[in-house]
Amino acid sequence: MQRLSSSSTGFYKRVFPVLWFGFIVLFFAFSLWARLQPGSADDRPPDLVFLAMPLMMAAIGFVVFRRLIFDLMDEVWLDGDWLVVTNRGEKRRVPLADVMNVNANTTTNPRRITVMLRSAGPLGSEFNFMPASPRGLFNLFKPDPVAIALIRRVDAARQAAR
Repeated sequence: MQRLSSSSTGFYKRVFPVLWFGFIVLFFAFSLWARLQPGSADDRPPDLVFLAMPLMMAAIGFVVFRRLIFDLMDEVWLDGDWLVVTNRGEKRRVPLADVMNVNANTTTNPRRITVMLRSAGPLGSEFNFMPASPRGLFNLFKPDPVAIALIRRVDAARQAAR
């Protein structure tokens, strides 16, 4: 089996959001604590900016994480003419002949590959994963090699099915 998804998907899905929201909570708590200390130069209640900015950062972070990160599959493997997709401990096998389209988006961080299926199943009608290929400064706008290889394998599976 060949791994198509990045091994750092778990960091993006589980660790990074905890760091993001943890930083926001610490910023909020420290700014509130500093403003409410007795004997500080400024004994007035905290400004609205110190209350609204962390809430706005949390809301924006939640929307971005939900749109770009939380829908990524944990692992995607290529096993002959099958894709083995793992998400939240559940494994699904998808035949390559059932793949309708493979779309790679290299302009987002993390990069995403969207696999559209002919019929909706337990994964839905499409799923996304983060490719395992390296991203360098000179490869920024080049097509993703994992996506190209997957497109070629899907095409070969379709030709064999005919």
